[in-house]
Amino acid sequence: MSYSNLPLARRAASPSSVSAVPLHFSATCFIGTLVADLAYWLTAELTWANFSDWLLVSGLLLSLIAGVAIAIDLLRGAITMTSAISWLYIAGLGLAFILSVLNALVHSRDGWTSVVPTGLALSAATFIAIVISAICSPRVRSGHRQERL
Repeated sequence: MSYSNLPLARRAASPSSVSAVPLHFSATCFIGTLVADLAYWLTAELTWANFSDWLLVSGLLLSLIAGVAIAIDLLRGAITMTSAISWLYIAGLGLAFILSVLNALVHSRDGWTSVVPTGLALSAATFIAIVISAICSPRVRSGHRQERL
C-alpha cells in the first residue's frame, strides 16, 4: 500500500518555516515599544523611554535574524512569492523594519522629544505594518501546501 496519496503525508513532506519564531519575538518587542511609548506619553516617567529604547534595539536585532530566516524560507520553498499577498507580506515586514530603524534614530534624542510625538507615531505605524503582515502570513505560509493537495 502506498502512503504517498494521503494528504497528511504530503503536508508532512512540505518544509516548515524557520522564520516564525524570530518574527514573533521581534513583533513582540516592537509592540512593547508602542506600549512603553504610550506609557511615557501618559506619565512622563523617563524609565518608560529607556524601556522603549531597549525593546526597540532588541526588536531590530531579532528582525535581522528573522530576515536571514526569511531568506532561508524562500530558498527552501516554505514561503512562496507567487501571489500579491506574498509581496504584501514581505513589503509589510520590510516597512516595519525601516520604520523601526527610523524610530531608533528618533529615540536616540534626549528627553520628551525622543518619544513624543514622532517616536510614538513611528511606533504606531510599525504596529500597523506588523498587523498587515500578520493578516497575510497564514496565506503566504500555507499557500504552497494547498496547491499540492
